[in-house]
Amino acid sequence: MIPRYTRTEMGRLWEPENRFQKWLDVEIAVCEAWAELGEIPEDALKVIKEKAKFDIARIDEVERTVKHDVIAFLTSVSEFVGPESRFIHKGLTSSDVVDTALSLLMREASDIIIKDIKELMAVLKEQAFKYKDVPCIGRSHGVHAEPMTFGLKFALWYEDAKRSLRRMETAKDVISIGKLSGAVGTFSNIPTELEDMVCNKLGLKPEPVATQVVQRDRHAEYMTTLALIAACIEKIAVEIRHLQRTEVLEAEEPFSAGQKGSSAMPHKRNPVGCENLSGLARVVRSNAIASLENIALWHERDISHSSVERVIIPDSTILVDYMLNRLKGILKDMHVYPERMKTNMDRSYGLYNSQRVLLALTEKGITREDAYTLVQRNAMESWKEGVSFMKLLQKDSEITKYLSHKEIEEIFDLHYYLRNVDYIFGRVFKS
Repeated sequence: MIPRYTRTEMGRLWEPENRFQKWLDVEIAVCEAWAELGEIPEDALKVIKEKAKFDIARIDEVERTVKHDVIAFLTSVSEFVGPESRFIHKGLTSSDVVDTALSLLMREASDIIIKDIKELMAVLKEQAFKYKDVPCIGRSHGVHAEPMTFGLKFALWYEDAKRSLRRMETAKDVISIGKLSGAVGTFSNIPTELEDMVCNKLGLKPEPVATQVVQRDRHAEYMTTLALIAACIEKIAVEIRHLQRTEVLEAEEPFSAGQKGSSAMPHKRNPVGCENLSGLARVVRSNAIASLENIALWHERDISHSSVERVIIPDSTILVDYMLNRLKGILKDMHVYPERMKTNMDRSYGLYNSQRVLLALTEKGITREDAYTLVQRNAMESWKEGVSFMKLLQKDSEITKYLSHKEIEEIFDLHYYLRNVDYIFGRVFKS
């Protein structure tokens, strides 16, 4: 399904109507500050605040001639305001308005994403505790390693989400910056106190030192934060895709009534949602690279960053918002198959106990190298012949010289591997 981004709260945030409104909010806040400083008559400010508005069609019409979006915007506003419009944009350069307004938009986008992450964390926590004590095999390199629980996967993803939340909160703070210091940041036609006044009105912090623009490492930090969130989403999606493979099938994403998996093969239930998330993560990562390219500008400013940001910032915030919500739905309603987990665990004939056997032998006084050789020899035979690893060990006289049959059986106790799950959950969910 193709997402209709513009119907979402995040999509509406980046619509031209809202973007121009933020420009107007900045311009009016500047006029208010000028009035407080006695530089704009109060009656003129009243007219500006009552009449200031814009017409997008008119802005587009003027821009086709002047080739400058801020001038076109100001022309449209002035046509509504009348003679008092001469006080609008007093002492400012275009980037004073555009960059400060962009910070407002990115801050609002941050709030949406922060809310999304918190909602995802609630689902992850619920699923973690639901499957906390459900055993499954842990894998490294895709190969059976040692047992764990399915709930630990969700606990891990919850901890990832906590870090994503902290990063997004930091990125929001980094980008909540206003800049109203003129053409090259020297306050040549603006009193220094005006910037503080306007930023205070808008809930922003002033850029301590600026050129004509807010410095783009701030935007790059924001964009790389989105890329990290997308990467963490993809990490979960890839795991679900692996778990849904026919040979594994320990879990799968929801498959709704009437849904079809393949135009050719009616039996297919494909992890299309998670594949979608993996693909979109690539887009967000590539946008982060573009944001890094925007940091270096000519002298005090060029415009090479502007065209890039008009694409990558709305697209990435919309995508991450969509990805978080889609992942939340997948995780909330995913199908989980504990019996299949048990079946899969038994496929390696108890070989996951090899480290415990190794350690038990070294505790009996055998060198680690010799113990490794004895255990590996039996492990390879178990795998080759498809027989119980424990039974082979109990038949091996070199093993039973050190370990009794009962001791070997005790080594193969599944609960031994899961005894610290509560401890791990306590660390993850302590707050």
